[in-house]
Amino acid sequence: MVVQSVLATKNDAPAEIGHTVQDCGGVDTYICSPARRISARIQKIESNKAAIRLRQREEDSLTKADKPVRKKQRLNHHKQKGIAGNVQTQLVQDEGILTGVTSNSDGGTEHTEKLKGEDITEEIETGSTSKGQVGERSAYAMVTDTIRAFNKHYLYFVQVEESRCKKDEDDRKKPKKPKSKKFVQNQDATEEKAKAKRPDLKALSKMMTSNTILCPQKRIGSIPGIDVGHQFFSRCEMVTVGFHNHWLNGIDYIGQSSQKEYPQYKLPITVAIVLSGQYEDDLDNCEDVVYTGQGGNNLLGNKRQISDQVMKRGNLGLKNCLDQDVPVRVIRGHQSSSSYVGKVYTYDGLYKVVKHWAEKGVSGFTVFKFQLKRIEGQPSLVTEQVPMLAHGSFKKSIPEHNYIIDVHFAHGRIPSSVSEIRGLVCEDISGGLENIPIPATNLVDDPAVAPTGYTYCKSIQVSKSVVLPTSASGCNCQGSCTDPRNCACARLNGSDFPYVHRDGGRLIEPKAVVFECGPNCGCGLTCVNRTSQRGLRYRLEVFRTPKKGWAVRSWDYIPSGAPVCEYIGILKKTDDVDSNPENNYIFDIDCLQTMKGIGGRERRVGEVAMPSLLDKDDEKDSGPEFCIDAGGTGNVARFINHSCQPNLFVQCVLSVHHDITQARVILFAADNIPPLKELTYDYGYELNSVLGPDGKVKQLACFCGAPDCRKRLF
Repeated sequence: MVVQSVLATKNDAPAEIGHTVQDCGGVDTYICSPARRISARIQKIESNKAAIRLRQREEDSLTKADKPVRKKQRLNHHKQKGIAGNVQTQLVQDEGILTGVTSNSDGGTEHTEKLKGEDITEEIETGSTSKGQVGERSAYAMVTDTIRAFNKHYLYFVQVEESRCKKDEDDRKKPKKPKSKKFVQNQDATEEKAKAKRPDLKALSKMMTSNTILCPQKRIGSIPGIDVGHQFFSRCEMVTVGFHNHWLNGIDYIGQSSQKEYPQYKLPITVAIVLSGQYEDDLDNCEDVVYTGQGGNNLLGNKRQISDQVMKRGNLGLKNCLDQDVPVRVIRGHQSSSSYVGKVYTYDGLYKVVKHWAEKGVSGFTVFKFQLKRIEGQPSLVTEQVPMLAHGSFKKSIPEHNYIIDVHFAHGRIPSSVSEIRGLVCEDISGGLENIPIPATNLVDDPAVAPTGYTYCKSIQVSKSVVLPTSASGCNCQGSCTDPRNCACARLNGSDFPYVHRDGGRLIEPKAVVFECGPNCGCGLTCVNRTSQRGLRYRLEVFRTPKKGWAVRSWDYIPSGAPVCEYIGILKKTDDVDSNPENNYIFDIDCLQTMKGIGGRERRVGEVAMPSLLDKDDEKDSGPEFCIDAGGTGNVARFINHSCQPNLFVQCVLSVHHDITQARVILFAADNIPPLKELTYDYGYELNSVLGPDGKVKQLACFCGAPDCRKRLF
């Protein structure tokens, strides 16, 4: 899946498709941006064919001995394997890069190019390629991949839980035979025990048993790949990367059993604390914290103290931090409807314990107090104490104190109305076609201009030369598809639904292709197997950037696996597209090539249930037959930028028909994406694949700013 840089044949477009955005005003300046999409990975354009032929003639004139050795370039949208943990005993930081260290047979250690071990059971779709082997990737990429693996396991167990609840509901509707009272009590106890584990805890257990926790050994100080302001959407996420190694306790400490690994310290040593309102005596003034020690409070009730605290475990660890001048990671938890646990956890940096004492708490029991001060020289706090009447993007009221905690998102503040939008140049680029307005802002240009030069459309338009495939027969389900064994569409997905119901529908993991229910199915639009067909669900904004032209961000939190938007434009044959380099919005539908692994592509996880999909000509140098041209006609997806470490991934979806060459192209969230973070996906260019008219390789710098940026778009 790649974006081509060629100009559309605009005569193929219908006269009236949607809202023309000329009414937004301004001049079309974004086409000239040096970092926008410039050319294609697969060259099927006549001018580029001529350049390739010229280059081939030059190479043919060389003798075999004189020919340069050309290494095959791997495509940039490969999957990356998860961290294999059974041989991973430690991760060593070296100039910002994490290297795997494994134990050898002599009891020593050796560095490995790629960590191997027990199968993580699935591969992780990341949307980008590592710079080399796993050992060469940055700590940021390893943290991202680990959390993605956790989210995939989590969604799988959510599906299991949804199936269990559906079965329980069906069982309750069935007439039951009378059973003995003892049998019913035992059965109820067994069922309650089975329900006790949450999907996130099951996912965490899965990663522990498969040894895929990123940093299983506890660390003192900062953790590579996790900067101040990083947000976790559950404590389990923190555990998977070794940031805070307990999903329930507020204090994470290194116990005395690890004395051999930490001979320079008097143990226990506390490495991290979570401030989340669990104790009634906590006092949080952001830079200066008075933290109540652990123990003695009623965690399952009103959180008040019910007994005296004892100077041991984490409490003693904090005291030892004071005595030995050891820094502590401080994480703040805030109420959040976006997170499935009801809280989001923000890392606010390293603090030092400066004082401790014991006193009678509010409830009359002895508690230990620890005063911590933030170490200077760190990035600014993401959470701050602000006056009650201040405006912020996220506010948590503290009844006991006359202040609130304001969570500032790293990229700005969410407007509450149109009047608050800074740099507004268009209230809705869709002109009312979308169910949610999409404003455009520009704080870069002077005078500020709006995106122009295209017509907004909400659905795919079809060129006159394209013959659409016959419609799929569909399933016979009624109302909503519930049983994947009886749903014909679900059987094509391996006899299971690819989505879970939670959060309006989320894709469990990237697949080779997703079969959705279509117009000939008996179910309705609320069916979970129509998740990508429901239109925009999040408040998106198109905004101007200094180096990358126009870009897109969301005002809402987007959970991993959620569909963001479809890539909309005019469906064309790739051979019919003109070779004009100023059209930067051609998207090759190369799903079939990806499924077959043609051209160095790495196949996605999952078998294709319909062999007929693969009964196409598999000539190695054949390219995609069709593409989507969003140059003159398109939707908000045309403004989404490239990143070498993106937070979206591309998914082929079949719903109306089953022809993979004309699959729908949907962009899904690869991560839990916080508000106001730019949305990006990997354009999938192969390095050194773009040739100029003279047959020489062209290069374009990449400005995505990712830690593992390849520095070149192509």
